[in-house]
Amino acid sequence: MLSTLETAEGQSLLQLGRCLECGSRELVTDGDSGEVVCSKCGLVIRDLILDQKPEWRAFTPEETRAKARTGSPTSLKQFDKGLSTTFQPYKDAHGKALPMKERLKMMRLRKWNIRARLHSSAERNLSQAMKELTRLSDKLHIPNSVEENAALIYRKALDAGLIRGRSIKNIAASALYAACRLTQTPRNLKEIVEASTRSRREISRCYRLLQRELEITMPVDDPAKYVSKIASHMRLSQKTQNMAIRLLEEAKKIQADVGKSPAGMAAAALYLVSKMKGEKINQKELAKAAEVTDVTIRNRYKRLVKDLELRV
Repeated sequence: MLSTLETAEGQSLLQLGRCLECGSRELVTDGDSGEVVCSKCGLVIRDLILDQKPEWRAFTPEETRAKARTGSPTSLKQFDKGLSTTFQPYKDAHGKALPMKERLKMMRLRKWNIRARLHSSAERNLSQAMKELTRLSDKLHIPNSVEENAALIYRKALDAGLIRGRSIKNIAASALYAACRLTQTPRNLKEIVEASTRSRREISRCYRLLQRELEITMPVDDPAKYVSKIASHMRLSQKTQNMAIRLLEEAKKIQADVGKSPAGMAAAALYLVSKMKGEKINQKELAKAAEVTDVTIRNRYKRLVKDLELRV
């Protein structure tokens, strides 16, 4: 006689993640005993499950790299996604130095391996673009996840034929700026332009092209994300930052920040809080830290005081 687990109904319930007895979805996996147990009725659904973790232990990154038997995960930041084969032409599998004859042979094989990986124009294009993205990300201290998004945007642009007739560096810089806007990473266009050494006009034009042709919908920047960056340049206290964020939240409720520069709003909020607390703060230094003009800070400051009905 078949058990409940061996029947077709039991298999379907198990695939849906339900208990075979009461149909509950609250299943608990015990890694120590290797059992899957229902938390409602206590039925042991499975035992002796396979442990997917490695059988070895490592306490340092060096030990992890030495004991790991798999390569690095695939990444969009690499032009071949990390799937190509590489080998060391100077040593054998046991780490011993190769004879000169074998070494020359391995070096010739390595050269042809590199040429075979870049046999098409699209792959050569991706190779140059990914190097430029990595350079810009390192210079601007951009997280890996944002760089991955930028690489994905560039690959989509390449598939759509948007790179033809345009500079690789311009498209790479605009893709990185688009990724920063999508993930709401506080990096403005001026920083991207300075890091890329390309003209602002060209990068802006390529950015609008990517946004239009790839149908990218950009989220609205939150001024509160710029507060910590500006405050760190001005060496303002955490209490001042928290008060500025609360002011920006109040301004957002009455839509006082619509159509305004997020960096300018954040700088104006910090200036307003500093005035309320009696702290001395230089407008020119604040404008330089926020990369806006003094006039922008004064206009946003007056608008915040009026809209929030504050007394300074």
